[in-house]
Amino acid sequence: MYFELFMMFFKIGAVSFGGGYAMLPIIETEVTNKGWFSTQEFTDIIAVAGMSPGPIATNSATVVGYHVGGVTGAITASIAMTLPSLMIILLLSSLILKVKNGNALNAVFYGLRPVVLGLICYAAIKFALANNLLALSFSFANFMTIAIFIVTLTGLIKYKLHPVLLIIASGIMGILLL
Repeated sequence: MYFELFMMFFKIGAVSFGGGYAMLPIIETEVTNKGWFSTQEFTDIIAVAGMSPGPIATNSATVVGYHVGGVTGAITASIAMTLPSLMIILLLSSLILKVKNGNALNAVFYGLRPVVLGLICYAAIKFALANNLLALSFSFANFMTIAIFIVTLTGLIKYKLHPVLLIIASGIMGILLL
């Protein structure tokens, strides 16, 4: 069973590109086909994994591994999910260090920066739309969401407040105001 867990998550980690959320449908298909979880149970896992610190795909693998094989299963699934990325990063970093002062590498990073920014903005907008945070109708909840956003952004940019402090404060504001 541990070998099956390892191979499943190693393959998913090796061939899934686009981040953790892109891996979730693949994980869901695998665990439901094996009869380890129903789709509803896996949806609950995603909720827990999304609230936990760390990458959602690795968190999901950890919960699946724990369900299937206890602590050893959780460790096995987590290692299997992250090992392909670690191997790829080690390979790429060794190549980058060899050509770190080259014009071609600098040009590649120059081109990648706006793409990464665009992907982050896209994910933020998609998340906001999916959770009705950009609703066109006016309500107290929408007004407070915008207010929390503005206060948080101001705290980050103008006052250089620590993001963890702002996350905690925003959560408290949400509880008190909504």
